[in-house]
Amino acid sequence: MNEIEKLLPHRDPFLFVDEIVEATNEKIVAKHLFTENEYFFKGHFPDYPVVPGVILVETMAQSGGAGLRKLGTLGEDGLFFFATVDKVKFRRQVRPGDEVRSELENLRVSPKMIKQRGKAYVGDEVAAEAEWMCLVG
Repeated sequence: MNEIEKLLPHRDPFLFVDEIVEATNEKIVAKHLFTENEYFFKGHFPDYPVVPGVILVETMAQSGGAGLRKLGTLGEDGLFFFATVDKVKFRRQVRPGDEVRSELENLRVSPKMIKQRGKAYVGDEVAAEAEWMCLVG
């Protein structure tokens, strides 16, 4: 089991974090490479594969949860589920072979709730941004 699998309950094909680059109480940075083998590319879209926007939001949220677990802020057994997603903007398409770097800010973290904000980058370009809240249970 790799480090990310120890930090997150998600598994292939729905695990979108490869590495936690930085994890502090203020900021989390993580990376994920979207390969041509991602299951959703077969249907979104066969002739022009693009990562669905909801997957980019999920990628940021998984990165935030993994970073908090790495810090020891979240217990090892608690699951976290979206409660809200706000201020979502998609700025750039993400295609097969693109590595996404999630840069996240912890807005509020408690034993029962996580509120974060983040941006997903491909290189220096913002691909997506959002705020979300997850309930911990």
